[in-house]
Amino acid sequence: MIMTTSAYTSVRDPETVAAGPLPDAGAPGRWRAHARLVACLLPALVIGFAGFQRRWMSDDGHIYVRTVRQVLAGNGPVFNAGERAESSTGTLWQWLLVAGGAVGADVATVAMYGGLLFTVAGFALAGVGAAVRPRGDGRGGRGLLVPCGALVLLALPPVWDFATSGLETGLATCWIAGAWLALVARPRSLVTCAVLGLGPLVRPDLALVSVVFLAAQWVRVRPSWRGALAGAGVAGTLPVAYEIFRMGYYGHLMPLPGVTKEASRSLWGRGFDYLWDFAGPYALWLPVAAVTTAVLYAGRSGVRRVRGPGGPGALRDIAPVVAPLLAGALCWLYVIKVGGDFMHGRMFLPGLLLMLLPVFLVPLTRVWGVAALVVGVWAVACAGALRVPYEGRIGAGGIADERGVYVRQNAAPHPLHHDFAGQPGNRAYGALVREAARSGAPTLLLAQTPVAGGAPGVTGVYNTLGFSGSVVPLSGAALDPIGLAYPLAAHSEGIVNGRVGHDKRLPDEWIVAERGAADVPEGLDPERVDAARRALRCGPLAELRAATRAPLTMGRFWRNLTGAMERTSFRFPNDPVRAERQLCGR
Repeated sequence: MIMTTSAYTSVRDPETVAAGPLPDAGAPGRWRAHARLVACLLPALVIGFAGFQRRWMSDDGHIYVRTVRQVLAGNGPVFNAGERAESSTGTLWQWLLVAGGAVGADVATVAMYGGLLFTVAGFALAGVGAAVRPRGDGRGGRGLLVPCGALVLLALPPVWDFATSGLETGLATCWIAGAWLALVARPRSLVTCAVLGLGPLVRPDLALVSVVFLAAQWVRVRPSWRGALAGAGVAGTLPVAYEIFRMGYYGHLMPLPGVTKEASRSLWGRGFDYLWDFAGPYALWLPVAAVTTAVLYAGRSGVRRVRGPGGPGALRDIAPVVAPLLAGALCWLYVIKVGGDFMHGRMFLPGLLLMLLPVFLVPLTRVWGVAALVVGVWAVACAGALRVPYEGRIGAGGIADERGVYVRQNAAPHPLHHDFAGQPGNRAYGALVREAARSGAPTLLLAQTPVAGGAPGVTGVYNTLGFSGSVVPLSGAALDPIGLAYPLAAHSEGIVNGRVGHDKRLPDEWIVAERGAADVPEGLDPERVDAARRALRCGPLAELRAATRAPLTMGRFWRNLTGAMERTSFRFPNDPVRAERQLCGR
């Protein structure tokens, strides 16, 4: 972090010169250069092929699609017109999809293939970063390289699956690898500061990576205090500006899925179950042991080549190695703390990539050659035979082979626009929504039970939110009782021992009351509906509704901004009677 970017206009960073692939004279030098280029690009080509063979679109990917369609329709970055709810966890991914949709492309197709392109680019950037990183091996980084950490990633089915899926995982892969390359090759540039600061916009939890990488950049450069302030300002400008917009526009500190999934809670037991669900089926301990052994053995000889006995020079040399290791470990620790996720392996992929970056490609020495051979044998076995025991289904712990589930439910090898040909319940819901939209009458669909009256258009309430959002017209409302895109449900109390990521369920009485349905459906208690109607007019619930549904005047923006912290932490009881007593004092 320094005050100017001119350091690279005429002279390259001497550290990069020492590490870069300087040409050797004659045919042997050209052969080595070609071999290094192949080593850098081959993992990207392999993941491109594997990801294309497993291409698909997740239901959560379709949540992004509806928000993008709302933006393009002029309704703003919302899931339902007239209600300011941020359902997109990956802010930058959402706006990239808006750019793709703005040129007329199908948004779902852009999401699926865009994710693959970003994944391929990420693997290529990781390879280049491994090639130019100073190694302290006395050879200037110009020897032959072989894949090692890259083989671990390429062997894992979750990596193939989430190379597409329509989610922000591909963008996260690209940003992580690109940020590391910038840290390695251009630590003195303000452009690097800007890139490193993007983590919170890729995914909120990747703010951890931004902090660690920015600290490593400071260690490498040791700028003046003015340079440090300039770098911090460049790194934080866009994330801070968007956070101010988020607080004022949505009235929350984080995207709504972070509220409904209780991103600050601690569920360590579930988290370790999620870790074992990822590491156990693939015997991930084997490549970890091989790589760790090689690192320890090579480190004993390499430490003698580090300049001096220690101090700033040594710290500067090891910062590009320590930073991704530390950032990856913190990412895994956070995932374990919050209880993991319901998609097999997905949330561990960014942290795994980070921890493997320093050994993504390794020099062809005796030690690393043996390690790469062991990892290669494991990789063949893993890619060819090792699978989760619940392939194509949801496991006993609520964790799903997400791609397999949607392939089976859509009866298609590469589901993009989900028709759920193999899932009668979802098909029936879609038919009801389309029929209600054709009728033009105000209709509230509680799952598959029509209720007369209420808000204009079609209001569909369904757990499969991406599918619901794709069939409910943009002028209607697609609500989920889980709360991924529905503020009222997001702020309700959770269900004890519910499925990870789905452990909230807003009772139907609240939805009937909040959406103004004229009739109370059979099976619901009218007194509980009345209690919910009264509670919605009291205290924090009334403020929550105003923050997300009242016209966005300057005064409303300011109240949203200043009340965002209190509003984000607010929760109310699921029981309408108890909620009325608590909120209204009755």
